[in-house]
Amino acid sequence: MRRMTVFLPVLAVCAALARLSAQAPALPTIEQVLEKYLTASGGKAAFDKITTRVATATLEMPDQGINGTMTLTEKAPNKSLAVVEIAGLGKIREAVDGTVAWDDNPQMGLREKTGAEKAEALRGATFNMETNIQKVFPKLVVTGREQVGTRPTIVVVGTPVEGAPTTFYFDAETGLLVKSSGSRESPQGQMNFEAFFEDYRTQDGIKQPFLIRQVTPAFTMVIRVTDMKHNVPVDDSIFKKPGIN
Repeated sequence: MRRMTVFLPVLAVCAALARLSAQAPALPTIEQVLEKYLTASGGKAAFDKITTRVATATLEMPDQGINGTMTLTEKAPNKSLAVVEIAGLGKIREAVDGTVAWDDNPQMGLREKTGAEKAEALRGATFNMETNIQKVFPKLVVTGREQVGTRPTIVVVGTPVEGAPTTFYFDAETGLLVKSSGSRESPQGQMNFEAFFEDYRTQDGIKQPFLIRQVTPAFTMVIRVTDMKHNVPVDDSIFKKPGIN
């Protein structure tokens, strides 16, 4: 009897662990998460048909009372130009021509990005991230589950070759990306951020978020896409840093 009594606490712990295991489904593999994400977004074949994207949007920073417009022009494989116009502040341009990353704004003028800031800009300019995420983030690890608003999500941490990791939150039911978080490089140093992706709409066979909320300790920015066109002619010259032939 004494020997049986000694084992009772161990049996109780094992029973509790078994119940927890039964309640919490096993995490999917990273391959399963990415396959579901790509399928939910439209599939590789649909993305491969698209080589350029031009999107226009409104921009709002409600806490600061700032409103403006933005045009984002992208071209495969890794070119992008964002033009932001805000009344009273002027025009801001950020671009990547494939190898050179630069910006031009009324406060700092024209400058070329270097180091970690450049690496981050090059990653951000990757066209159709849905099909290239494993190239941009060679290390991707499923780390758990988390609730984002009302949505259950699968959490994945992606580590690039250079720079800080980014955490991705994929909707456990739909497979779509609903949030990302991490830190961004800026001339003032690193800035933590959370980005929320909402109002997915199908455009030319692929799903894209038409509402993006970026939250930082300093401000919240709300971007609402008003128009999106694919495969329109885009001249490479618009991505070039002024003064470079």
